[in-house]
Amino acid sequence: MSDKFFIEVSCQQKNHDEERICGDVFYSRRLQDEERTILVLSDGMGHGVKANILATLTSTMALNFTIEHKDVNTIAEIIMNTLPVCSVRKMSYSTFSIVDIDHNGETKILEYDNPQCLIMRGTEEFIPEWQCIILNSEKNAGKELKFCSFKPQKEDRIILWTDGITQSGLGSADYPFGWGDEARDFVKKIIKNEPDISARKLSTKVINMSCFNDGYHPKDDSSCVTIYFRNPRRLLICTGPPFEKENGKKAICGATTVDIIARELNREVVDSMEFDDPDLPPISHMEGADLVTEGILTLSKVNTILEKYNEDTNLGRGPADELVKLILESDSIDFVIGTCINVAHQDPNLPVELEIRRTVVKRIAKILQDKFLKEVNLQFL
Repeated sequence: MSDKFFIEVSCQQKNHDEERICGDVFYSRRLQDEERTILVLSDGMGHGVKANILATLTSTMALNFTIEHKDVNTIAEIIMNTLPVCSVRKMSYSTFSIVDIDHNGETKILEYDNPQCLIMRGTEEFIPEWQCIILNSEKNAGKELKFCSFKPQKEDRIILWTDGITQSGLGSADYPFGWGDEARDFVKKIIKNEPDISARKLSTKVINMSCFNDGYHPKDDSSCVTIYFRNPRRLLICTGPPFEKENGKKAICGATTVDIIARELNREVVDSMEFDDPDLPPISHMEGADLVTEGILTLSKVNTILEKYNEDTNLGRGPADELVKLILESDSIDFVIGTCINVAHQDPNLPVELEIRRTVVKRIAKILQDKFLKEVNLQFL
């Protein structure tokens, strides 16, 4: 990714009050080789399982066709021709918003029937040149899509939402016609008051206000996606010699590794006797390092936590939990991995899932890239 900025992405959702499954679907993919990030938000007709299926089909097709660089007309035609027809309403319907970000070039946005996204440049709204695309095929003749492209700058934000947000409060005394454009004003006010607000916090505030408008009983599925172009937060994880000085936070995983680093930098290592995790040795402390832990056992547990992690996960104070916190707070993670095998971990009586260091780190890297859209760099020594 370009060093100019990092792309932070957060999607927050609330289900229709009577449904356990959300009819809105959000997909994202970061293509490391092409330096592209693609995001899709879709709202299926109605709510519940049927809406979720429609939105899932739409999001999957939109994501895959965008990855393949299909033109916007082709994407729209294929999606609308493929969706199954509702047996009750005799129509197939699902909205979508597609954002295709070239990390070193332009950002393209294609929207069909979702409320128009809000683009902020710093604390002011940015209005790109929108184009209206009208389909002319026999089946979809007259359907309109909106398209724009622009070159993003640091501190730009893109806020996508479904109509559960803009129609919240519909019929109430405060918003008889729904929240509407006041949702946009709400976001602008938040950003002016908190110019560095995170993507997750901003999306959460929008969702919470939407829920409040409906008396905490959402009348429709609601989704808010925030894309924030900002300075990257960097993390260096060293699990094997040597140690390299970098800007950002630093974590050292491995007793042998920290001993070598302490010796070379003439630093003292202070061991802790606080066993916050019964499965792992306690955290140590060394000047210049934000976190010092045991190696392969800690990394294996980090891998497990990240695999299962969701918005409801509560992290503890153990070494693996603290490393996960550092990782999730960072955007660009650099791993420096020593490939010498520690003979202590070749004991056949140890758990089968305990693998050599480089394999575990590769698994962590894949999760961070695919699930959390992090930029990950691996250096094997």
